[in-house]
Amino acid sequence: MSTVHETAALLSHPDQLRAHLRALAVLDAAIGDDPNFVEYTFDPAWGPHTAAALMDNGSGDDFAVLFTPAGVLIRGFDHESEMSPYGTEDEQVWPGVVDEVPTALRPLLDEPAFHEAGLDAPRITACLWRETGDTAWRTGSSIAFPTGTDDPDGSGFLFHLLTDRSPEAVQAHFEDYYERPVPLDALRDVLAGHPLTPALAEVLNPTALSEEALLRRITAHPEAAAYLACDGEFDLARTDPIESITLPNGLPVEPVAGCNAGGTHYLCGPAVPGPRPVLYTDSEGQAALIAESLAEALTLAIVLPSWHDALAGLRPPALGSDHLDDHPDHPAVRDRLLAALRLPPATQEDVLDRLLTAAARTVPDGFLPQAGDEEEAAFEPIFQPSAAPHSRTGRP
Repeated sequence: MSTVHETAALLSHPDQLRAHLRALAVLDAAIGDDPNFVEYTFDPAWGPHTAAALMDNGSGDDFAVLFTPAGVLIRGFDHESEMSPYGTEDEQVWPGVVDEVPTALRPLLDEPAFHEAGLDAPRITACLWRETGDTAWRTGSSIAFPTGTDDPDGSGFLFHLLTDRSPEAVQAHFEDYYERPVPLDALRDVLAGHPLTPALAEVLNPTALSEEALLRRITAHPEAAAYLACDGEFDLARTDPIESITLPNGLPVEPVAGCNAGGTHYLCGPAVPGPRPVLYTDSEGQAALIAESLAEALTLAIVLPSWHDALAGLRPPALGSDHLDDHPDHPAVRDRLLAALRLPPATQEDVLDRLLTAAARTVPDGFLPQAGDEEEAAFEPIFQPSAAPHSRTGRP
């Protein structure tokens, strides 16, 4: 029989559990095609001083893991369990399930999210907790579980990815849920705590961050289109470059966007499935490879709109400070637009590292263009890898 007692023995330390649940939420959002139908989510500000990891399978089963300064409370509900308040004569929580919840954590059971109209008791069939400073997970010690089932409180079913945290178990779950293969190596990276880059997200779900899907989302999202056209300097309406260019490596180029200063962004390579590097040329005869895919280029424009200054040598904290002074709401806008375009969250440091890595490939990998077929009309590199970083402000 599998009950909360067996689950308690298999759960990890709260810090490890929190990291694992965050990773499950990241994976679910990356693998899924529609954010409205993911199972696992993580809200770091679910309530005052409370973070919540939530699971809802859309079939009436759910759980919440609430992290508070006083400790952690796990509440699970299996709608088919005989221990459901809906199945008891008095419509109350099954005896012993929550009777021993500590005073400091007990108010969490009264959260409106766990109650439904017409039911006085919280929707709960399984409950575990661990107070701050405790050395083990606790459960009701005197629960008389119903017989005739191997999983009477639903804990084995609800918490299977919390007790078996192996990449193989997580892979099997998401492949079953989404009915398609999920690459194990990419999944391992996320579970190990590595950041979800656009490249990694594309491996987990190639269609979600395809060029076609991204451009379609921008067109359907007025705020994203307006931001990219102005602050992001990635205007999809400007696809007519000042002059035609060719690349020494022979790759074809396709203008995808422009900027107010007369620069142009190009997708480099044939239009086949898969990511294409993004090259930027300005109106002064300079160029740099800025991203390994359209997804990375859009993330760069949203997270670090002052990326031009980075190529000129500017670094944090000065990098981006002028933009933030003029747009103090940028962090909120950034998070909103990344979510709207289904781009993975990224920090300024993340995108800066990817920008400089891509820019360093411009010359050695044949991405420094020339005007037409004239070799003497080659562009100059915007980024010089050997240039020392500096802290001046302003565009070059």
